Amino acid sequence: MAGQCGRPRVGIVSDIVLQRHRLQAATAKVGLDVCFSGDPERLLGYPEFPAAGLWLVTLEDEADHPALFDHLLENTDAPVLFGLDPAPKPGGTDYFRWERRLLSKLEDQLGDLEELDSEASIEQLDVQVPATATPPTLPHWITPATPGSVAEEIWILGASLGGPSAVKSFLDHLPPGLPVGFIYAQHIDNNFTEVLTRVLGRHSHYALKRANEGYRVQNGDVVLMPVDHEWRVDAAGALTELSSPWPGPYGPSIDQVLLNVADHYGARCHAILFSGMGNDGAIAAPMLRAYGSRIWVQEHTSCGNSSMPDSVAATGCSTLSGTPEELARELIKTIEESCLLKGRHKRDSA
Repeated sequence: MAGQCGRPRVGIVSDIVLQRHRLQAATAKVGLDVCFSGDPERLLGYPEFPAAGLWLVTLEDEADHPALFDHLLENTDAPVLFGLDPAPKPGGTDYFRWERRLLSKLEDQLGDLEELDSEASIEQLDVQVPATATPPTLPHWITPATPGSVAEEIWILGASLGGPSAVKSFLDHLPPGLPVGFIYAQHIDNNFTEVLTRVLGRHSHYALKRANEGYRVQNGDVVLMPVDHEWRVDAAGALTELSSPWPGPYGPSIDQVLLNVADHYGARCHAILFSGMGNDGAIAAPMLRAYGSRIWVQEHTSCGNSSMPDSVAATGCSTLSGTPEELARELIKTIEESCLLKGRHKRDSA
């Protein structure tokens, strides 16, 4: 019944080829192996009944396959989910919402499916991702941010499995003094937030700090979004905690962080989606893009799990894909070009 690492295996039965393919792709995003995927006739003729921990069955017309249900009931004690919604075309918001509904149904039967970084893996970051021997220097054309100054531009760093390693590498390749603040939304066990803060906080330039009520994000900050309750940015630009939990299966909801922060900052809010399972961030990405925000993703070969950045890339909203180090270099270049442009405008208007 179990696949790799003891995770349940899934059987997919559908007389619609496209539906089978999309169900298989969606289950793979949360690390589930598919032990059977075929039409009802293939299952009925299978020499040995597949040992699935859960069956997903969706048929164009159930009356066309009267023997299927008796066959399933006679051969498995595993739960069977019937009548799943047809999958929309991939890449759109409707598709990612369909994936979320499917994930919710899977977790109702199988429990939590998203794998998260362990405390031990986070503790190992100093060994696995050592700080650069010679940190980059701030380019000449970038005026260093005044210590304690409120950030006018915010970059949201969204991540899940494999994210702490990627984010640490990204921050390690940034010079001090950049006129930008970061908000970090990381799917993580709430018991491990202190060790994450401590390990990433060893970085000399961009120390992690927890969100505090009424705090305005400053240049050089990396503010970690709490797991339990939703946070937003109020009209004055201050962080404020809501009484409700984050929507969706995992906290913090990266989609909701993107929406809540962009609601205040608009085009001055940007996002980088790092390694992670699932598709968190893909629903909000088009809305951020409509503001004119930049949306970047970690390229898949450097990810511990690339499902999340791949999903965001599939929306067509991302404009850059790179390793954490490449993304850091591109951010420096982008800020430098912005400073040069502002300086030119000042000279022209003088």
